[in-house]
Amino acid sequence: MSDSTTTSARTAIEPNQSNTQTLESLCDHLTTLIERVDELEAELTQKDDRIDELERKLDDRDERIEELEQEVERQDSLLDALRRKTGGTREMVTELQSRELEKNAHLQWEHVDPNTDSLEIETDRIEKFTKDDGTTYARIPGGEDPLSRDGKPALTTGDLLPIQQLARMDNDMLHSTASSKPVRLAAEVWQDHEQEQSTLWNQGCNGVREYVDAGELAQWLRHNEPGVNKEYSQKLASRTIDALTDLTKGRLYVTQKNRRKDGLSYKERRIVLPEESEIPGETTFETDSPETADVGRK
Repeated sequence: MSDSTTTSARTAIEPNQSNTQTLESLCDHLTTLIERVDELEAELTQKDDRIDELERKLDDRDERIEELEQEVERQDSLLDALRRKTGGTREMVTELQSRELEKNAHLQWEHVDPNTDSLEIETDRIEKFTKDDGTTYARIPGGEDPLSRDGKPALTTGDLLPIQQLARMDNDMLHSTASSKPVRLAAEVWQDHEQEQSTLWNQGCNGVREYVDAGELAQWLRHNEPGVNKEYSQKLASRTIDALTDLTKGRLYVTQKNRRKDGLSYKERRIVLPEESEIPGETTFETDSPETADVGRK
């Protein structure tokens, strides 16, 4: 075979091979497209199902909203009726509170507070205060409860005697507030008086509630005050007694007792709290101690 014949044969075969490859490529591409279409149709079907599900839920919620709107309307009707009834009841309660307050009753503050703006009383102010039972009350300013229930009003600082105000301070404040050493010591003596078990005060009788002798006070000062000797403690005890009478505004008084020691007679000062003295926040009581049967005011 000649070279020209061979070349012609090759030329005839090569186009056929190229067409075959192109056809196979088109078939593969078509298959890929068909698979993609199937996937998209499947996704579309899922989305259609999801849309149907959401539409059903939306319909259910619309029905629920309608039910709730009907319930709200029903509750509004009930609430309006309750408001009308409560309004009438509050007016009655306010009127009763007004009348009771005008009779000097002490009413619990939490019950009166919501109605303070609508109370019909002659005074323009309601006093809020706390009794010794710890409960807060309302009253006409200064009104005393005619039934005397639930204890007495708790004392404020202004109700206390100066000695009580000082005695209720802590040590640092007392040292900075007291105008002198005898004043500070008088407050400390009163602190001892307010203890359940006093180490200084003695119980009395025959009109005397409690008392302290100057000698006992001097000894107490030597024990509690650093650097105080016997002679100075006696002078300091006398000044402290004077401060006690001053800071209690006359509720305490000073008397003198005859004493004998080493064959010598002398008079000793005594600070006395009589039973008749009213100490804010304290209750008087009687005792039968024989130790002060001869104590009297001089």
